[in-house]
Amino acid sequence: MQRDSDGRQAPVRRKGIYLLPNLLTTGGLFAGFYSIVAAIDGNFHAAAWAIFIAWFVDGLDGRVARLTSTASDFGKEYDSLADMVSFGVAPAIVTYQWGVERLAEYGAVWGRLGWLAAFLYAAAAAFRLARFNANVTWQDKRYFQGLASPPAAGSVASMVWLSTEYGIEGLVALVAGITITAVAGLLMMSRFSYLSFKDISPSRRVRFAHLLLIPLVIIVVAVEPPLMIFLLCTVYAFSGPAYWLWRRRGQPIRMDEDEESDEP
Repeated sequence: MQRDSDGRQAPVRRKGIYLLPNLLTTGGLFAGFYSIVAAIDGNFHAAAWAIFIAWFVDGLDGRVARLTSTASDFGKEYDSLADMVSFGVAPAIVTYQWGVERLAEYGAVWGRLGWLAAFLYAAAAAFRLARFNANVTWQDKRYFQGLASPPAAGSVASMVWLSTEYGIEGLVALVAGITITAVAGLLMMSRFSYLSFKDISPSRRVRFAHLLLIPLVIIVVAVEPPLMIFLLCTVYAFSGPAYWLWRRRGQPIRMDEDEESDEP
């Protein structure tokens, strides 16, 4: 037994892992693993849905850990490793199985560009997760620095789902899909600010009109799920560059003091 500041004996907290949040993290890891297996088997609908499920579970484990006071360093590291599989490796392999193999039919150069784009995405996800864990100076919890890996994976998964649902094929479609994958990777490595929605609390008072947006969004997504989810992910992905351009607009261009003047 240890003693607290008042001299009383305090129970020693044993080292270990918490079951509930890590069980959710394991579920997300399994979804990412299943997405890889489904993509290898050519079942791209299931592969895309598995990534969405991993995204949903990833949003739960952290909140559950905070609500139940079971957050730990182990859980943080385990969550990052699971995210690398579900939102880094899985989307890259899904993209490879969906498009890169078919893209190689149009020439060896197209094939090399395709798998390089898939690798760029996987490397960018690793970079994004490592920077998120190491960047202790980023204090504003309302924003992410760079596109987070779950919505980036959602963009790739919805793109694959959309193409397979509507039979979008051909060189132009494949190049567009590979380009989306590469752009998602570059946005993850960027320093653009993205809304994190972490300041939204279930106990927070909101206007009644705002509550009507929830069923409206559900109805719109239910009409054409693959198209609407793809559009939502795309809008969010480009909200970072759009916000950066909006902040830059109207700012005067300052000349450095040591810069020479053009005047004689």
